[in-house]
Amino acid sequence: MSASTHRVCFSLQIHPDLLDEYVARHTPVWPEMLAEIAASGRRNYSLFLGEGGRLIGYYEVDDDTAAQAYLAASPVAARWEAEMARFFVGLEGRPDQAATPLTEVFNLHDQLAATAIGAATATGTAPTTSTENPDESDDAS
Repeated sequence: MSASTHRVCFSLQIHPDLLDEYVARHTPVWPEMLAEIAASGRRNYSLFLGEGGRLIGYYEVDDDTAAQAYLAASPVAARWEAEMARFFVGLEGRPDQAATPLTEVFNLHDQLAATAIGAATATGTAPTTSTENPDESDDAS
């Protein structure tokens, strides 16, 4: 992952009575919509469906503002989002523009990179730790 990569996670609520149809509409997504998502700069994009229709989305992007603008101007994305809007509970506007963002509170990669363990992992060397007990002495009395 590059230093400029931003991780974006969001939440939406699917109407429980439309869950099966929502899943079917994503199996598969239109090829032209997939191409637009990729062209916007979004990558590693996943959607996860939870209990009761809670939808969690995740993607990585270098410039989310530019990706949002690209998709907002895309006729393909506009058609897709217009067709998908009826699946969401309490959503004002296009789903791709109005989803509730989630705040990242932990990332393993970032925290490892900030530690000796992460530095050792990146270089392929094991971190050194002392197993000596400072209360014991090598001196034989």
